[in-house]
This record gives sequence, C-alpha cells and structure tokens, in this order.
Amino acid sequence: MGEARDRRRVVVTGLGMVSPVGPDLESTWQALLDGQPGGGPITLFDAHEGFATRIACEVKDFDPLQHMGRKEARRYDRFAQLALAAADQAMASAGLDGPPPGTDPAAFGVIFGSGIGGIDTFEKNCEALLAKGPGRVSPFFVPMYIPDIAPGLVSIRYGLRGPNYATVSACASSAHAIGAAARYIERGDADLMLAGGSEASVTPLTIGGFAAMKAMSTRNDDPEGASRPFDANRDGFVIGEGAGCLVLEGLEHAQDRGAEILGEIAGYGLSGDAHHITAPPDDGSGAQLAMRMAMRDAGIGPADIAYVNAHGTSTPLNDATETVAVKAVFGPCAQDVVVGSTKSMTGHLLGAAGAVEAAFCLMTCRTGKIPPTINFSEQDEACDLEYAHGGLIERPVSYALSNSFGFGGHNVCLVVRKYEE
Repeated sequence: MGEARDRRRVVVTGLGMVSPVGPDLESTWQALLDGQPGGGPITLFDAHEGFATRIACEVKDFDPLQHMGRKEARRYDRFAQLALAAADQAMASAGLDGPPPGTDPAAFGVIFGSGIGGIDTFEKNCEALLAKGPGRVSPFFVPMYIPDIAPGLVSIRYGLRGPNYATVSACASSAHAIGAAARYIERGDADLMLAGGSEASVTPLTIGGFAAMKAMSTRNDDPEGASRPFDANRDGFVIGEGAGCLVLEGLEHAQDRGAEILGEIAGYGLSGDAHHITAPPDDGSGAQLAMRMAMRDAGIGPADIAYVNAHGTSTPLNDATETVAVKAVFGPCAQDVVVGSTKSMTGHLLGAAGAVEAAFCLMTCRTGKIPPTINFSEQDEACDLEYAHGGLIERPVSYALSNSFGFGGHNVCLVVRKYEE
C-alpha cells in the first residue's frame, strides 16, 4: 500500500470524444460494450497502389461544420477539428460554455496532446511546394500544422487564460496532458483544466512510414478483425483517429458550482525506458516503474485495481512485454485483474489514445462494465492473463489503471477512481 500526497483532489466533471466507433462518448461506450469493431478499408485517400497496409479505424461521417464555421473548417487541420469537437462535448457535459461565474479565466487552462499534429496539412503543402513552388504554400500552413494549435484554438473559443500548451510524446501524449493538468489543480495553480488529445494521421506518409517499420497489420482482407491484442495471431496495430477530452476540476470548486462528478484522477506515473527508439526492454521495466508510481501517487496497491486498460496495441512485442510488466507489478494479484485492450475496437489512436482510454476507465468505474477485447482466436503462451477475450465483464471497479507507452520510451500510467464523497 502506498501513501498519497497531501493535495487537492481532482475530479472529472465533463467528458467528450470522437472515435472510430462513435461520434460521441455515449455511442462510443455502447459500441465498446457491444464489441463493435471500428476497422475498415482506408477511405481518406487512395491506399490501393503500393501500400502494404490498406486498412484503418477512421472516424465515420465527421462534419466539422457542426462545431465551427465554414471558414474555420477550411483553416483547421482535421486533428484540430476533432479536438474542438471533443472539447465542445466535454464542456457541454460539464455544463460550461466558458469559465463559470466567479472563476478567474486565468484559473482555467487547456493542455492537449498529439503525437503528430497536422500531418495532412504538412503532406499537402509539401506536394504544393514541390509541384508549384513556394508561392503555393498556404499562409495557414504553420498554424494548421503545429500540434499546439489544438489547445490554442480551444482556449480562444472559450476564453481560457490558464496554463496552455501541447504535449508531444508519441502514443503517451494525451496521457501526459491529463497528468500534467491534474498537477496544476492539485497545486492550486488552476481550478479547472481541459485535458485531452487528438490525432488524424490516416495519411499516405503516416501509413507508408509505419508500414515500412512493419509495425502495422497487413490483414487487409479482414479489417474488422485485424486489431487483435494479446492474440497469438496478431501481426501489428491498426491505426485509428479521433479525439478525447476531459474537464478536470478541483473537488471543492466542482461542489461549489453543483457540478455532476463523473470520477476522479487519483494517480499519475511517468517514466522513460532509456532503452531503444521504438522497442521496450524485455522486462518492461519502464512500464513497471510508471505503474508503480501511479499507484503510489494514488495511495493504493495492486489489490485495489480491478481493471487495467492496457496499451495493448496488437503488436507482437508490445503485448508480450506489457504482460510481463503487469505480472511483475501486480504479483499474485495479476491473475485477478482484467487487462483489456479497447484498441481491439478503436484501433490505435496514437497521441489521442491516452485521453480516450482514460475516459473508458472512468466509464468502467461508473458502470461496473469492462469492455471486451475482441478478435481472439488463439492463446499466446506469452500472454496468459485475463484479457476479457470472452466478452463483456461486469464487476465492481473502484480503481482502474490506464497504460500509455510511446516511441522514444515514454511511459504514462493514470489511476482513475470511482467518485465517492
């Protein structure tokens, strides 16, 4: 059992997301419980000629004009459009349209993570430069492309003048954003924070790059079954796109304004592998360190965790190594915890994954429902825990752990708690 630090409690009062299996939190959550796959053939560009991977988990039927004007939509990259959509939903969920009455705008901040940012904008402007010269590069290229434009746009929309920046740590980006935002509230440097992540990387260059690394599934004839975390026949991840956003708030501040409290951010752990640019160490030592730190920060031990939303990417190396790390950290309790991967349905949302999956953990704590890990066909001897391969699991969950690991050796773990006064 660890010992929590003396600090302000950080609760969650709003949730929003856009995912490959739903345009909002409610539809996404129901799709997960139903085991609905989000994979399909790539439609955002023509991936037929020369691409080893031709599948992805795309956001379906997204209309940016539901969240912004036509001029804004033209000037914002898709990743920023998705970020604004998720932030709009989270703010509405929290009953807010800006700083609440009596709250200093400087006490309400925004931190958003993205692993890549506006890569579609980057590619199109490179094509224009090479084909037609520098005069055809858009004057909006730089502000459309840079990852920090997402929190900038959100802060402008709502008049939020508190801490404001982007986190960029590959697939740990938005988990870092949530942990950092929670720290500002704990320390009293902010009363509210919007924290989340966004990614829109289903583009020729991104698909080509990941495919060249042989990191992606090539199960092109079965896009719905291609993401199969912890399965013996997994052959790589399926890229996804989307955004997730949480409204974090100091407990007393939330109570004073009568907000509905959806859960609590109880612990934050982070580490570096110092090992390899893309591969984790065999023993998952960096992941172990982050998990232990998050539980110590929350003042709990392994026996308190009922659900781990695993990084679970469906790559041969990640899933086996994460299993080793969980077993090392949880010891005898490893056989009692459910280590599920919602990426089996959403695909891997890269920098947005941490925020989306933290929201899933909060929903599991609220409902006592653990989503299945779909597409199981054959047991892998290296993956011998309970992964919810058999379907939806219902059990009380007071604490859940969300794992996010990124290229470069970045590890982030968040402990979320069911809210109790």
